[in-house]
Amino acid sequence: MSWYNTEHLHGGIRFVTPDDRHTGRELEILRRRREVYEQARQQNPQRWSRATRNWKPVETVYLNPEKATDKDSRLQEAA
Repeated sequence: MSWYNTEHLHGGIRFVTPDDRHTGRELEILRRRREVYEQARQQNPQRWSRATRNWKPVETVYLNPEKATDKDSRLQEAA
């Protein structure tokens, strides 16, 4: 369990560890990544056809989000 929380980079929270997120290190990590990507784009703009990766912190994280059922989806479309 230690590996999962302190070493494994989670895609759902922008490739930081849960420990980074809980201790506040996430903001600095994401800031540095954003800088690296922007510098790379400035140095070699022809390699970038779109915007760089989104490195903004994820606001709300759900451990086991409920999935919408087909009925829920149809009701939302009808509204």
